Amino acid sequence: MDFFTNPNIIFYILAYLIGSIPFGLLLAKKFAGVNVQESGSKSIGATNVLRVVKQTNPALAKKLGIATVLLDAIKGAIVILIAMAYGMSMETLWAIAVISVLGHCYSIYLGFEGGKGVATGLGVFLVLIPIPTIIGALVWGFCAKVLKISSISSLLGLIGVVISAIIFDNGLDIDSNAPMYFITFIIFYKHIPNIVRLVKGEEGKVA
Repeated sequence: MDFFTNPNIIFYILAYLIGSIPFGLLLAKKFAGVNVQESGSKSIGATNVLRVVKQTNPALAKKLGIATVLLDAIKGAIVILIAMAYGMSMETLWAIAVISVLGHCYSIYLGFEGGKGVATGLGVFLVLIPIPTIIGALVWGFCAKVLKISSISSLLGLIGVVISAIIFDNGLDIDSNAPMYFITFIIFYKHIPNIVRLVKGEEGKVA
C-alpha cells in the first residue's frame, strides 16, 4: 500500500498537524493583542495565557484561559474520535494520542516549540481512559484549589491518572502501558523548568 494512502499514516499526520495548532497563542493575539511567547513563561498554554492577558485585561483573561484549555483538549481528542469511527485499532488510537501531544509540545507552526501538553494530554486520556482521567481531574482540581500552583497541580493530576489506570486493570485495552507512560514522560519533561523553580521556591501561584 502506498505510504500516503495508508490510513494509519494519514491519521498520524492529521494528529500532528492538528495537535500543533497553538490555540493559546492565536487566541491571545486575536482577542487581547498580546504575544504569549514573549511574556510570562513564554508558554502557549492556558496558564500563561491567563497570566499574560490578566496584566492588561483581567476580565478577558479567564475566558481566554478556559477557551485555551478546551480547544487544546479538543484537538487532542478529535482525531482519535474520527479514527474510532473508522474502526482503527487501539494501538493506532494510542499512537495518535502520543503524536497529538508531541504536536502540541513541538509544534511545526512554531519552529518545533510549543506548550507543555497538559490539556492535550487531558483530551486524549479522556477519550481512551475516561475513568482514570476523571479521577486525575479531581486530583488536579483539589490540588489547584489548595496549592494554587498550576504546574504541580497538573503533574499531581497526571500522576493520579496513571495510578488510577494501573489500578483499573491498566485500562488501555492494549498489551502495554508504554503509550501512557510516554505521554506522561513528555509532559514531565516539558515541566522541568517548573520543577526546578518549585525546588527553589520560585514557582509562581495562580491567583
